[in-house]
Amino acid sequence: MFSVRQKREISAAVQVILRATKHPELPEGEIQFQLHVLGARPHVSWATIRNNGAVTNPDVNPHNEEMDPRKGG
Repeated sequence: MFSVRQKREISAAVQVILRATKHPELPEGEIQFQLHVLGARPHVSWATIRNNGAVTNPDVNPHNEEMDPRKGG
């Protein structure tokens, strides 16, 4: 559903939002999380976004990369 670039940007933004809560139970450094997003047709359109540090070798879906309006940039 999202390109690798978009997933990495979303992951970074989630880190900022979580860190801004200043919750005392959050760990130092990167926060581990998993976000599942359902698209308009959830049986074929969905994404799981994890913290960037958890994804060292991302799967690249050519369709998702092509759908990125800022592809290559």
